Amino acid sequence: MHIKTVGVLGCGLMGSGIAQVCAASGYKTIVREVDDAFLQKGLGRIKKFLDDGVTKGKVTPEARDKTLANLSGAATFEALEGCDIVIEAIIENLDEKRAAYTALEKVVSDHTIVLSNTSSLCVTELAAATKRPDRFGGLHFFNPVPIMKLVEVIRALTTSDDTYRAVFTFAQSLGKEPITAPDRPGFIVNRLLVPYLLDAVRCYENGLGTLEDLDKGMKLGCGYPMGPFTLLDFVGLDTTYYIANILFEEFREPAYAPPPLLKRMVLAGRLGRKSGQGFYKY
Repeated sequence: MHIKTVGVLGCGLMGSGIAQVCAASGYKTIVREVDDAFLQKGLGRIKKFLDDGVTKGKVTPEARDKTLANLSGAATFEALEGCDIVIEAIIENLDEKRAAYTALEKVVSDHTIVLSNTSSLCVTELAAATKRPDRFGGLHFFNPVPIMKLVEVIRALTTSDDTYRAVFTFAQSLGKEPITAPDRPGFIVNRLLVPYLLDAVRCYENGLGTLEDLDKGMKLGCGYPMGPFTLLDFVGLDTTYYIANILFEEFREPAYAPPPLLKRMVLAGRLGRKSGQGFYKY
């Protein structure tokens, strides 16, 4: 399959990052948001990221201008009519995603591949909500998308071999390192990462050490780029709590059960960097 035009549903933190890497890789990229205010905020985030890269000498002015030239935005689904691939990066809500797919399928062609950037939902269930389950899959990027090299390619039970190969090759064309993940809660990375983060919270609850010492222990003792509490604040405590609940519901293993402290911090609105306070203050 020859891919020329990419659509992105959603221009939030993840959607704008996905749109940026697609445009930077030479694809005509169209990002769709629910209204112009959200769209301009997302496009502004992309421009700022690129401008900052030029200032720091990490991005050439020519590369920035090429990326922006390949990028356009819209507040309608009709703008995605000519897309060969559409990557959905909206809220992690099954009903919202189903509604988006229904609207999308009214305008795209039969050959269009639809992908979800979901980090936790069942890809086979999402595929079943479309008329193209054989041309549907998961493509899970990591934040910040322009920097993180990894992407998980998730095959639904219904994903065809041709679709899988096309998606894997597409991910490589973005300069990413794709891995094939099973359609199971957490895929590969979150299945390994979330229990580690939850156990770190339990250790802190039980007085094993201070936040700073626990973080320093994992950074300097295990070579991790950041400690578990710094990472929790970066990812978002609400996001971690949400994924943990899905994992626990699926497997019913204690390792996936959210600790009481994590639940209470989410209830208190201490979600991490995005709220100004999590385990640390920002």
